[in-house]
Amino acid sequence: MRYKLLGKSGLRVSELCLGTMTFGEDWGWGASKEEAKRMFDAFAEAGGNYIDTASLYTNGTSERYVGEFVKADRAHFVVATKYTLTPLPNQGDTTSIRPNDSGNHRKNMMQTVDASLKRLQTDYIDLLYLHAWDYMTPVEEVMRGLDDLVRMGKVLYVAISDTPAWVVAKANTLADLRGWSPFIGLQIPYSLLERDAERDLLPMAQHFELGVMAWGILKAGVLTGKFLEDTQEPTRVKAERLNLSKQELATVKEVVKIAKEVGRTPSQVATNWVRQQQHRAQMLPIIGARSLKQLQDNLAALEWQLSDKQLARLNKVSAIPLGFPHTFLPRNRFIFGNTFDLIDNHRNSNPIPSA
Repeated sequence: MRYKLLGKSGLRVSELCLGTMTFGEDWGWGASKEEAKRMFDAFAEAGGNYIDTASLYTNGTSERYVGEFVKADRAHFVVATKYTLTPLPNQGDTTSIRPNDSGNHRKNMMQTVDASLKRLQTDYIDLLYLHAWDYMTPVEEVMRGLDDLVRMGKVLYVAISDTPAWVVAKANTLADLRGWSPFIGLQIPYSLLERDAERDLLPMAQHFELGVMAWGILKAGVLTGKFLEDTQEPTRVKAERLNLSKQELATVKEVVKIAKEVGRTPSQVATNWVRQQQHRAQMLPIIGARSLKQLQDNLAALEWQLSDKQLARLNKVSAIPLGFPHTFLPRNRFIFGNTFDLIDNHRNSNPIPSA
């Protein structure tokens, strides 16, 4: 395992992040405490120090397990958690309507962090994420609140997840102008079956030097190829609900084909495709497993890389249209006249990634 400086910071994190949404059986498809501990130990023994959880995951069980597991060597581990989301009340239950128990606002931020600290059995969080943008709370309120948490010593760094690029850009610009703690990381879904982030989120992350924590890199197991046949494995996605498009099906088949050619598993192929997108932004894939066997398979992706030809095949079969303005601006003759090829441009002269 190698380590990376996370985004625009000096924080050292392992090149793979251990996602712990599977820690706990509260949601019906996660791992027992014993299996979660085995996965944690295997990740740590491989050199991993970067652990990702959230206040919502398995109704708080994930944070409790993580807190217990890192307690013996708290200083070694980089623990990331998130605030914003709350479990849904039972349908029709009007007695549990608590409007300030969710959202991005300062009240929920502060009370969620205090609850997370108790579950994690620690007095500080290494990296706190805003979990998802609520379109209600002012950006100023969010950034000032997060900066206050840093100044209190409850949080060391801040990051953001599942939020439009324009919001993140505004937030970091505001933080820079006012001397507040900026976001150093961005957590988003990114995989061969979900490349939407290439339109705006990844170019934005590269510009602001944000580390990109990619979740859903196997698209809930779809990219393992297991849904090409009947499967009895516990899963968050039901095969009958997949309804894959022709392109998505072709992408999964190409992943499986390359895996057979190199004698590796489809999950490693899909993981390495994400790992090898460093030209788009700093990539730190989040691996999430339900068993030690799955985790060991994920870790084995570090032993090899896809060739340029294999990457090209995967890029081609999974390519998405970037749309306006990305296809309108580059090399536009009305912008550059006949001088484009005469200009030595040290910046990104063509923001459209190759297919």
